[in-house]
Amino acid sequence: MECYSAPMPLPDEPTKAKTLQELVDDVGLYPPEAFEFVQQGLSFTVQKIHGEATDANASRHVSGQHLCEGLREYALTHWGMMARTVLRHWNITSTADFGRIVFALVDVGQMQRTEEDTLDDFRNVYDFRTAFESEYRIQTTS
Repeated sequence: MECYSAPMPLPDEPTKAKTLQELVDDVGLYPPEAFEFVQQGLSFTVQKIHGEATDANASRHVSGQHLCEGLREYALTHWGMMARTVLRHWNITSTADFGRIVFALVDVGQMQRTEEDTLDDFRNVYDFRTAFESEYRIQTTS
């Protein structure tokens, strides 16, 4: 199943223009940094899965599960063992939180989805404690 991608609005496409702060206020659970993290993590995940865009018409969608995995890797790359702590500080404690943020961004036209995609795609993708602590490995150079 394909779903989320960075928006590519058409020139005359109407948007539900909201500022990031208005979106944060509407959702009421997560700070602006959480939304920015998910947007940056989407770009990271799309790049990792699809590589550089060579065909403007090619699909660059990723599934909810792939996005959760990409967000995990993105967080660990940036914060290492502190990733779970940073996310918890932003009220992100499960993959369902990623889904809530994604669907809020979809609602204001900042991300896209297919008709088949649902919030359930983000439920229980992985356990945060295991994903961010038990499986983390410090990379060393030889």
